[in-house]
Amino acid sequence: MATSLTTGRPWRVILAFSIPLLLGNVVQQLYQFVDAIVVGRHLGVTALAAVGATGPLLFLLLGFAWGVTSGFAIPIAQAFGAGDDAAVRRSVATGTLLTGATSVVLTVGAPLISAPLLALLQTPVELMPEATVFTRISFLGASTMMFFNYLSAIIRAIGDSRTPLVFLTISCALNAGLVVLMVGPLAWGVAGAAVATVVAQAVSVLLCLEFVRRRVPVLHLSRADWRVSRADIAEHLRVGLPMGFQASIIAIGTLVVQVALNALGADAVAAYTTGSRVDGLAVAFLSSLGLAVSMYAAQNIGGRRPDRVRRGVVEATWMAVAAGVVLGALIIAFGEPMVRLFVGDGSADVVAEAHLMLIVNGCGYWALGLLFVLRGALQGLGRTVVPTVTGIVELVMRVGAAVALGAMIGFVGVALSNPLAWVGAILLLVPAYLRESHRLARLPVDPAQATETSTLAIIGPVDGSMVVDAVVTQPVRVIR
Repeated sequence: MATSLTTGRPWRVILAFSIPLLLGNVVQQLYQFVDAIVVGRHLGVTALAAVGATGPLLFLLLGFAWGVTSGFAIPIAQAFGAGDDAAVRRSVATGTLLTGATSVVLTVGAPLISAPLLALLQTPVELMPEATVFTRISFLGASTMMFFNYLSAIIRAIGDSRTPLVFLTISCALNAGLVVLMVGPLAWGVAGAAVATVVAQAVSVLLCLEFVRRRVPVLHLSRADWRVSRADIAEHLRVGLPMGFQASIIAIGTLVVQVALNALGADAVAAYTTGSRVDGLAVAFLSSLGLAVSMYAAQNIGGRRPDRVRRGVVEATWMAVAAGVVLGALIIAFGEPMVRLFVGDGSADVVAEAHLMLIVNGCGYWALGLLFVLRGALQGLGRTVVPTVTGIVELVMRVGAAVALGAMIGFVGVALSNPLAWVGAILLLVPAYLRESHRLARLPVDPAQATETSTLAIIGPVDGSMVVDAVVTQPVRVIR
């Protein structure tokens, strides 16, 4: 079911939209928990470290693909907010063609360079065989990941964040079951973990397509919809490529962190891998808010409600910062027993270093929450330059900290690279969004959208101005 995000109290709309995203992130993190536990317990710490060593490389290329497909959904959300169903379908067709082209390039080229890139990253020799197998299989199945992400993104773009959650849950449950089977009884090693992910995502793609066919007529494409213009392609690339490059820029910083970890040995790699699994659960809510704000801003700017964009970002910022403080406290208090789930007895050094990483990250979650919300808002508004530049800032901060501090104080110096990168990014994002907010304040509001009922609430002052927001008492736009 498609639903407009252009009506209702902004914080409630954003929170309601983000909850399925949060649950989806938690489900995905729980799968990664199972994956790491199965690999670590059945194959040992070395195999766990080998899989962990592939993370930054996979993030570099697959993260680019994820960013691109998420960017392709922004014009869809803007068109849906404007009520232009023909533009929605044309945008879906454009994004599908570009997603297909990107997946072909990635599937053909990435497996060929996996081993050389792992060697360039100074992956420990004892990890190379299993790390190479895992990356090659993951890249060969990259098209399933890309299309699952794209289909989920376009469903969310029309206001439905629940259905992608259902399919993601099915995918993760299937993935977990296949990992247990392929790593355990079938004894396929780390290759089994990679194959399980590809198969599960392929099933999810089929489920998304069937759902769209049966339940979402606004996304049913005709032959005419596939006649995309150069302008359509240029607009999608204008939004999608910077979001993809932004993810890759961040990934480059993560690659440098991985090099620094590799120099510290297999225990440090294993500690960072297990710590990242726990850290991912805490970050899930914050990233969900950022994605919700992105879709919210896109629909509302398309529906000519700049006043709702400004108010929604302010309310989401308070939610994100408060959540960051609470999550940081929880992860610091309970991080160590969670880390122990991944490793057996005799791994005290791994547990200690992983918990240290969680303490460092937990102290900076408030900054990460602010980063996600402001970056998501700018991306939803189609402002891609500043978010991309913040990715470069994160790269510089993360690389500088990992290399310099890692050499001086070891693992804790590498761990500090994350919060330092977050703070560096928000120092640029805050003034950039404030400038955008002042621009939005000067834009006209669609009278038909702003007077949905006879009851109006005066909200203010915000940035020195009064914002009029409708109190909605009638059904929102719904397409069944």
